[in-house]
Formats: sequence, C-alpha cells, structure tokens
Amino acid sequence: MSQLVVRSVPPFRVPGAPGPAAGTGDELLEAAARELLDDVELGRARGMEPRPRQAFVAGRLALRRFAAELLGVPAADLTAAHDCPLCGPGSAHGRPGYTLRGEPVPLLLSLSRSAGWVLMAAVPDPAPGLRLGVDVQDPAGTDFAGFDALVLGPAERAALHGLAGAELLAGRARFWARKEAWLKQSGTGLRTAPDTVEVLEHPGIRDLPPAESGLPAHFAAAVALA
Repeated sequence: MSQLVVRSVPPFRVPGAPGPAAGTGDELLEAAARELLDDVELGRARGMEPRPRQAFVAGRLALRRFAAELLGVPAADLTAAHDCPLCGPGSAHGRPGYTLRGEPVPLLLSLSRSAGWVLMAAVPDPAPGLRLGVDVQDPAGTDFAGFDALVLGPAERAALHGLAGAELLAGRARFWARKEAWLKQSGTGLRTAPDTVEVLEHPGIRDLPPAESGLPAHFAAAVALA
C-alpha cells in the first residue's frame, strides 16, 4: 500500500529560514525565493499583487523543501515540473512535481492553502496510475450567500439542513475540502462544477483530522487518493 505523508506549515513561516532577527517575513520570503525557486515560478510570482505573491511564494518554498526532505536531496537541486492537463508539462501551474537532474522524481504531490496555512501531501514511490489531491478550508471562507447552491449537491444540502452558525460553516468547509481534494486528484479542478460532485460518502476521499494534518482544530481538510 502506498504511504501517504501529510505536512502543514503555519502562515508566513519559511521552513529552514533563519530566525526573525535576520529580517522581516517579507524579506525572508524574497531571499529564500531568489535562492530556491525556478525562473518560471519567480516569473509567475512577479505578476501577482503583494499578498497573493507572499502566499504563492511561501507555498512553493514549503512544497520544495517538503519534497527535498522526502527524497533526501538538497532543495536547490530540484526543478519544478508542474503539469497542467490543458497546458501540458512545464507550466507554472497544475499538478505539482519536480525533476532531479532531468528525471521526474518518484513522488506524488499536492498542495492547498487557506488563511495563510499551507497543507501538503505526498506519496513516495507511488504505484503506476495513482493520483493524489489534498485540500484545506477555513470555515470562515464559506460564509457567503449562495454557497450552498453554488457548491453543494442535493444530498449534501440535505445533510446540512437545520444547521446554523459555526456548525453550518464547519459542515460547508468539510464538503468543500472533500470536493477540492477530489477535483485536484481527478485533474479537472474547478472546470468541473462542484455541485455536480457528491462527496458525502465518496470512495477514495477521507477527512484529515487535526492530529494528522497539524492544522488548527476548526479547519477542514481532506485527501483524495485513487
């Protein structure tokens, strides 16, 4: 059975970076990005506004260090090799992956961000054809009118019927995390309307409890592996 490894990184923390005395969080991120990220990744970051850029860079740095740790190689030796089903290999987005000295590394990866947190999952030496998706959701992000109609299917709306306040937001976040994890695993992403994917008891998807994910207890997280 393939081994799943899950890791979370708190907001604005750069794994392996020097302490706060070395500079501000932004300065540390920028310095680490220049040292480790590829030109394609840096180019994408430069086109973003400051806050999204910070989240993007922190996520890419965390994922690179995570992959390097699992592979037992220096993070700087890896080359980003994301694969978008529409754009093909070598894009700056899509399913994350890396090459080492020109060869794809034997590692399935998935990443998600919410409220500054980064959640990562990996399967070393995956079986042929195996696919992975992970997602994290802050329940506060589901607190808007029209969420249920946009995201949930009939069985899911029925399951949340009668809930209100924090319980309703927690239920929404759980379903949203499960849907996003499955859509990442399938490779379609939000090109598939989320309300068409029922995840109440979907095989291949499971919730990630805080003890496994390392996330705050109120966050919802899920992984899809099939």
